[in-house]
Amino acid sequence: MDGSAGGFSRFTVRQLSPAIGAELLDVDLGTFDDGLIAEIRAALLKYKVVFFRDQDITRAQHIAFARAFGDLEIHPATPKDQPDREVLRIAHGPGSRGKENFWHSDVTWRAEPSLGSILRAIELPEVGGDTLFANMTLALESLPEDLQADLCEMTAIHDIARVFAKRLNKDASKLREQFPPQEHPVVRTHPETGERSLYVNTAFTDHIVGMDRAESDALLKRLYATAMLPERHCRFRWAPGSIAFWDNRACQHYAASDYFPQIRVMERVTIAGDRPYFDAAA
Repeated sequence: MDGSAGGFSRFTVRQLSPAIGAELLDVDLGTFDDGLIAEIRAALLKYKVVFFRDQDITRAQHIAFARAFGDLEIHPATPKDQPDREVLRIAHGPGSRGKENFWHSDVTWRAEPSLGSILRAIELPEVGGDTLFANMTLALESLPEDLQADLCEMTAIHDIARVFAKRLNKDASKLREQFPPQEHPVVRTHPETGERSLYVNTAFTDHIVGMDRAESDALLKRLYATAMLPERHCRFRWAPGSIAFWDNRACQHYAASDYFPQIRVMERVTIAGDRPYFDAAA
């Protein structure tokens, strides 16, 4: 375990893997102050995803904790008549298989994709339904240096309709009118750490700008595969009271859908971010 030696005085750190992820122990998210928020942010930047156990908090406290890190998003999949529209409820059971079992970063179809997501367990299966996380800085560094250099010059189009046209039962062209496809760098510079990470994902990335479709598809397939190596992962087993907070700018996640027909209900609050960029000098 890391403790105060890691620069943290408000909690003890237990790493989940050498690559990514840590549990922050002995924290009560129902009561926080600026000092605790600053340390949690620092841990998030260091480990890319942090986890909390035994948090008996309400939906209002969940929202308040997330808001301490910035403005909050409202997801288009959230019903308009739902109270607390900052909360995206993700529920699966006998009539609905889990659909989040692919490597992705949240809402990259936005002009300003999210800083991070905070997910709270509401109801869990007896076993299964773990979430995996991949370090996309290590993913980029795994590629040959000449390819990395080429990728730094590339951009890609991210499109909400790839996933949500079907899920929201909406016409793809009308959905794109509401949320136009966005062009983001293939390699993103983290605005707080300066690290570079691979910023394409199987959910929302449609094609690389300036390439023909076959060439783009082949390269994207290779880039997507960089997220799949276990040495770049951690795996989180949920329990009642568990919360995960991940940095969408630096990692991807995969929700294992191995629990059908059991019930798994989660609630997510997402913190707004800024426009992705690549800084060659960083």
